[in-house]
Amino acid sequence: MSSHPHSGPPQQTTLRQRLADLRGPAVPPRPLDARALAALAANPGCGRRALLDGAGVDKTALAAALGTPAAFGQSQFAIIRGHSFEARVKADGGAELLRLVHRHLAGGAEAPGSGARVPDLTAAGPEGRAARTALALREATAAGEWTLLDHPMLALEVAGTPAYLEPDAVVVHPDGRWTVVEIKSFPLLDGAADPAKVGAAARQAAVYVLALEKTAEKLPTASVGHRVLLVCPEDFSNLPAAAPVDIRRERSVTLRQLDRLTRVEELAAALPEGLTFDPARPAEELTEAVAAVAAAYAPECLAACELAFHCRERARAAGEATTLGRGVRAELGAYTTVEEALAAAAGTRSPDDPADPADPADPTAAALQHAARLRSEALGEAACR
Repeated sequence: MSSHPHSGPPQQTTLRQRLADLRGPAVPPRPLDARALAALAANPGCGRRALLDGAGVDKTALAAALGTPAAFGQSQFAIIRGHSFEARVKADGGAELLRLVHRHLAGGAEAPGSGARVPDLTAAGPEGRAARTALALREATAAGEWTLLDHPMLALEVAGTPAYLEPDAVVVHPDGRWTVVEIKSFPLLDGAADPAKVGAAARQAAVYVLALEKTAEKLPTASVGHRVLLVCPEDFSNLPAAAPVDIRRERSVTLRQLDRLTRVEELAAALPEGLTFDPARPAEELTEAVAAVAAAYAPECLAACELAFHCRERARAAGEATTLGRGVRAELGAYTTVEEALAAAAGTRSPDDPADPADPADPTAAALQHAARLRSEALGEAACR
């Protein structure tokens, strides 16, 4: 991964045209964001999501055209509440936000005064904003003063596709350290928040940290903190409270998983000419197009991917063991379908040939048969009672 897309005009022009054809002629590209990258990192084996996100396909519109619309996302009320809370945290030049950063993550540094720097990051387009953010980070680090970057734009290349990421805020400390700030609308109750929501925020922040590290590599006096600040409403009020979150584990996992992603051009090159994911096309054609790209469905996808209901439907129809969860799938070893696992539990090797016995030396088959015996005994005892 790198912070800037590769050069090579002929190849890039061809790839851009190919990705535009995949999206559809009238469909603008949907940019990658930190939430999408965190979901990609959680399921790096899914070529379907990697290609669709890399091509900028609108998966929400695609899912609706397939007849399996996405059923998750924030309500309008939650979005409005989140914007209102963020505006309160950043009021007065971010004085309250900087106070929270100093309190939780500054160590012995001098407290930020009323004149903390808040540079203007306005520029044309995401590329311009990313360049302006990089310049502001360099200037703030050289100045050695508290600086608040409100909604900076960071650049990161993933699987050959540039992604432009927009954290809620980045604070530059006087010692040159950069801290990512995540502002969320879920509450901190007695100083603690929902672990699942904190985990999702940590994975998202890890993507921002990786992007910041690419810029910090060019500045000898800069460093990126691996403790991010999570700012949430305190209890049931609208008053801001904060908690530091160590994201070193999430950063390492995300980096490793993103590096494993197949490059988008390789995935696109394997597809037949003329294939498109244009939501305006008939559902039957789109179903064939989506099926041409291998997926790696797991129940966790339901909370992270717009195509999860479509992929679940297809995986269930094929009897894939992944529908039972990653933990169960890992325990089944070479048995990739539910039918194969049931056949092994019954003492046969293949559902197509019930007379063919399963290998008794296979530990997975032995465990399945043992589980089947225990189930049978338990049902028998229940029937007697």
